[in-house]
Amino acid sequence: MKRFLTMIFLGIAIHGFAQQKKVGGLVTDKNTRTPVIGATVISQKQTVTTDSTGHFSLAAEANELITISCIGMNTIRVPVPASGQIVAELSANISDLNQVVITGYQTQRKADLTGAVSVVNVGDLKKQAVANPVKALQGQVSGVFITSSGSPSAPVTVRIRGVGTLNDNDPLYIIDGVPTKAGLHELNSSDIETMQVLKDASAASIYGARAANGVIIITTKQGRSGRMQVNVNAYTAVQTYTTKPKMLNAGGYGQAYWQAAVNTGRDPNANSIGYNFQWHADDNGTPVLDKILLPEYIDGDRRTMRTSNTNWFDEISQTGIVQSYDLSVTNGTENGSYLFSVGYFDNKGVIKTTNFNRLSARMNANYKLLKGRLQVGENFTINRTKEVQDPGVLNLSLQALPIVPVHTVDGIGWGGPWGGMNDRQNPVRLLMDNQQNGYKYLRLFGNVYADLSIIPGLNLRTSAGIDYGNYLADNFLKKYQSGYLVGNENQLTMNYSNSSRVTWTNTLNYNRTIGKHLVNAVLGTEFYKQNDLSFWASRKNYAIEDPNYTYLDAGTGEKNNGGGGAINALMSYFGKVNYTYDSRYLASFTIRRDGSSRFGIHNQFGTFPAFSLGWRVSQEEFFRKNAPSFISDLKLRYGWGQTGNQEISNVGAYSIYVTDYNGTSYDIAGANTGTLPSGYHITQRGNDNLKWEATTMSNYGIDVGFWEQKLTGSFEYFTKKTSDILVLPPYIAVLGEAGNQWVNGASMENRGWEAALTYNGSIGEVEFQVSGNISGYKNKVTKLPESVVNNYGGNGLDDNILGRPVNSYYGYVTDGLFRTQKEVDESARQLGKGLGRIRYKDLNDDGVIDDRDRTWIGAPHPDFIYGLNLAVQWKGFDLSAFFQGVQGNAVINDVKYNTDFWSVRETGSNKGSRLLNAWSPQNPNSSIPAISATDDNFESRFSTYFIERGDYLKLRNIQLGYTFPKQLLNRLSIQKLRVYVGGDNVWLVHKNKSFTGLDPENPGFGYPNPVVFTGGVSVTF
Repeated sequence: MKRFLTMIFLGIAIHGFAQQKKVGGLVTDKNTRTPVIGATVISQKQTVTTDSTGHFSLAAEANELITISCIGMNTIRVPVPASGQIVAELSANISDLNQVVITGYQTQRKADLTGAVSVVNVGDLKKQAVANPVKALQGQVSGVFITSSGSPSAPVTVRIRGVGTLNDNDPLYIIDGVPTKAGLHELNSSDIETMQVLKDASAASIYGARAANGVIIITTKQGRSGRMQVNVNAYTAVQTYTTKPKMLNAGGYGQAYWQAAVNTGRDPNANSIGYNFQWHADDNGTPVLDKILLPEYIDGDRRTMRTSNTNWFDEISQTGIVQSYDLSVTNGTENGSYLFSVGYFDNKGVIKTTNFNRLSARMNANYKLLKGRLQVGENFTINRTKEVQDPGVLNLSLQALPIVPVHTVDGIGWGGPWGGMNDRQNPVRLLMDNQQNGYKYLRLFGNVYADLSIIPGLNLRTSAGIDYGNYLADNFLKKYQSGYLVGNENQLTMNYSNSSRVTWTNTLNYNRTIGKHLVNAVLGTEFYKQNDLSFWASRKNYAIEDPNYTYLDAGTGEKNNGGGGAINALMSYFGKVNYTYDSRYLASFTIRRDGSSRFGIHNQFGTFPAFSLGWRVSQEEFFRKNAPSFISDLKLRYGWGQTGNQEISNVGAYSIYVTDYNGTSYDIAGANTGTLPSGYHITQRGNDNLKWEATTMSNYGIDVGFWEQKLTGSFEYFTKKTSDILVLPPYIAVLGEAGNQWVNGASMENRGWEAALTYNGSIGEVEFQVSGNISGYKNKVTKLPESVVNNYGGNGLDDNILGRPVNSYYGYVTDGLFRTQKEVDESARQLGKGLGRIRYKDLNDDGVIDDRDRTWIGAPHPDFIYGLNLAVQWKGFDLSAFFQGVQGNAVINDVKYNTDFWSVRETGSNKGSRLLNAWSPQNPNSSIPAISATDDNFESRFSTYFIERGDYLKLRNIQLGYTFPKQLLNRLSIQKLRVYVGGDNVWLVHKNKSFTGLDPENPGFGYPNPVVFTGGVSVTF
């Protein structure tokens, strides 16, 4: 019996041993492809952490689910494979309360934040094929309103929590600790590691004088310890128009011309553009067009330009191509690491010859000395960009007449207007002659630093940053003949500018935990100096127009030049203390004092204080006992602070004198001969009392989490008041010269709200994430000096911008069209009124339509903006979709001047095909005014006819990817391989019915936003 029992127990033991096995593996960051150090790996048998190379080894049961977790990243469960080797990826969890967030010279746990700080999912930004990473931020963060065009370099306008000043509203960017206000299209998106947006004063006031418009903090990728890793990312995209404007062809133009003439009582055949009309009046006296005849050549006996039917918009357009290639190499040990990357980006736009090209290189490195107490490092990037911009052909392509050919009959010369045609240039000629023009820009950006640990918890850091730019632009105007338009003189103009911005920052950081008390403090100084230099020169008359020959000294004609320079400096002292007690009670106190060379001697320094308080209610014992268990986090926040704005002219506070020979020369010696001595005259009076614009902000916030942070959210309400806004009032003539003087005097207010929700879940093997944000604000001007109160809209008397949103529209209110003679007879006196004409409302009921009937008719500020991100992962597949929208803003549809009228603007130019649907007795239900050769009804006046709702919802990005299995890649020595296809701006889901244009996001004559289809690959070795 004993032998039997022994055999049974031995069998069980052997079986258990057979099921247990040694498991090894590697844990990497899904976004950066780098090893994750210190990740926790748990099996039923053992708990271990990953080493400095991201590797681990532990005992586990066969087919057991291994749990892998790390602070700031999503936890995953991975089955033990038969091979016993696991390669796992962890993705960043922006909802994780332990995530470390950079808030300005310091870092904090997300759980301890008390200010309004948004953490951006950088992976979502990189899905879009754009040159500027900030453009991809559109709709991703609540409270951040971004507008842009489809131009290849992706220029953007960023507004954080509304418009806060009458001057520069752009935010401050901090890249690896170095401040800049320059464009970010030179920055390679692939180099970005993290991005945070500081939206309220309690978070941003640490940056003081430049933080009134918000702060965007960007950190770039760093080297990782472990094995060398090589990452390659490449994609190609094609782009084209979502929709194109529909203009009149040659026949349609003739039909509209004929209609305009007969409606005005003119002979349509009395024209000088070559059209001949055969027409008659029917039994009711209604004119009827029978036939349109056109000459074979528009230039008559010259016979060089054959009559055409040119679609000019098609002629200037092309299918654009985007290419992007990035390579990065990273390596390191416990004593140092490096990252080297190179990138190439090229965007050939949808307008012919327009393109943007960027070549970038980055080197980030850090080294530990003195047994790890001293860390030195650098973050540097050098970028060379080139761009050929649109020379202004979009508007021209809508105006040039369709009967004009692109080329003369020999296929070499340029077609152009003839006879009485409008004098619009041939858009294709402008593009071809402009393709050698453009700019080249070289930018060096980065810093070197040293960080010394004096004692545990106390660090001294010094950083020297530079932002250097070198700009050179050539503009060569060629000789040309295009119809009767002739340019007999060529000219080269060269523009050069050089900008150097130096920042020296010194900080003393203190971090100490004593029991339940956590203190994080920083003291610092910062010196900033900017030196700008620019000059230009031009020369005429070049015998050869080859770009290899067109230098300034090769011309023989008139030459000219000019230039200038400016210097400004900023000296700052700052301090901040963050305090946390028992992870429940949070407080932060900040003060910064800035001195700027841009302000008067009496107010060169400004002080910007701030504080914020937080209460993590969910950490209280009473909450844990009484609140529903599904509430995992609840935090209340309040912040108050002041920030400044110094973005004015470098010489705004100073008196300016300029030389003026013609105005100041005088024969002071009485010589009565020779060159007269020249003097100076003053153009601006200084103001020694000129001071900072100051923005005071209060922020109320609540953060919530449910079901162990599967569902997280936040809500903010803020007030933002700006005082002492700088204005330049007009002056009365009795002041004589130098009446100009900058003064403080305007005030503005923004009140708004923001909300965001994120859910991370799974159903079986399918993981999914849903995140959305929505925000809105109300803006109003609260104070203006009496001398400028009427400079921002209104009637110039008693109706002004005060109490209304800045940049509001002021004009007439339309009331449809006159459709019956009775309506015409019974309406207010309106010069030029008649059937089919626009009817305007008599707002003051005096029986006359005049400028006293104008009122406020709209504002460009949206009621709210929103974004929605959807993502799904299943096995190796991933699918994401991002929707972005705007609601409630009014836009000016300038294009209607060209599409809905014959005579209000550019009478001789081409028009939109909408004009063929204009009102007539036979088409009485049309909302487009009757065609007329003259604007007798003054319909060019600014009115609600041109104001439309700019609401839209767009599918901004969609992407489908597939990551190949690890087992397959291991044989190829590849760590990761992902292929993907996607699209940007692929679907205009919704636009307001009142909007008659093509794209409410870009309603005027700006560069169109194209639809982009992308295919790419990402490989890690």
